[in-house]
Amino acid sequence: MAELATKGEGAGADSSNRAVGTLTIQLGILLSLACALATNVGFLLKHRGACAAPDVSLRHPVASAVGLFRSKWFTFGMLVALGAWGFHVAALALAPLSLVQAVISGGLVFLTVMAERFFGCNVGTRQWAGVGLTALGLVLLAATLPHQGGAHSSYSLAAMIAFESALLAIGTFLVLSPQLHSHEHHGAMLGVAAGILFGVSDVAIKALTGAVGAQGALGLLSPWLLTCVLASVIAFFASARGLQKGEAVPVITLTSAAANVTAISGGILVFGDPMPKNTVGIVMQSFAFVLVIGAAALTPAPLRAAQANA
Repeated sequence: MAELATKGEGAGADSSNRAVGTLTIQLGILLSLACALATNVGFLLKHRGACAAPDVSLRHPVASAVGLFRSKWFTFGMLVALGAWGFHVAALALAPLSLVQAVISGGLVFLTVMAERFFGCNVGTRQWAGVGLTALGLVLLAATLPHQGGAHSSYSLAAMIAFESALLAIGTFLVLSPQLHSHEHHGAMLGVAAGILFGVSDVAIKALTGAVGAQGALGLLSPWLLTCVLASVIAFFASARGLQKGEAVPVITLTSAAANVTAISGGILVFGDPMPKNTVGIVMQSFAFVLVIGAAALTPAPLRAAQANA
């Protein structure tokens, strides 16, 4: 009888733990949706402010930052983005990285509607198609990722170092490469670079949430805090300059797509978020990546951008 009672208590505890885990992940999803909405509103506000500010120059970072923050729209957009960042950190502490980023990717649907209805942006057919394909591809990618309970904060140190170093180097190269500065799609390329660096920051934040949860404030004494700050600072200037050089919807879409793909890849490669175990799932994931790549070709709409600049 005692043995049966013990087994019953164990089963009850497991059921309770699963219920708590499910509730935690659901709260993480809700915070991710709030983050998605606030992120896109912040981007649109920053675009309006950046276009009214002096040109951003990495050679004069302090003067560029002062010029940006003198624009009330940019400052307001940064405050909204700061709120979105808070939602993001809280979501990463509660749910797997790949799941959080996949939910946030659905926020691209908000982007085109808000840009056209509330910010006066002229969103063409190609841009609608590009944003729609990006959102669909990222949502399919999310749907095919099997998710388990827990926030998945443990990671492989070797994979973390390799992933963060490689993506930080790629993003920084795209920002600093002089050959790309005269390219007709410079704004879009800066958006991609900023997105990659934001993704690097997200992966570092995910590692920090696990360290802080286990060690308290001592968890902040980590090289990933420096990685997060460095990637975020470079991404800040790249994103602001990209918003000055390109149209709002294409640049924001490519920034979001690059950040989400980078972070989802980090969830899989660094934190061991599970991959599909059947052929259908693998095919769907491959199709999702094809959609995102195809959308990237559509979204910049070079003919429309050239006409607008003319």
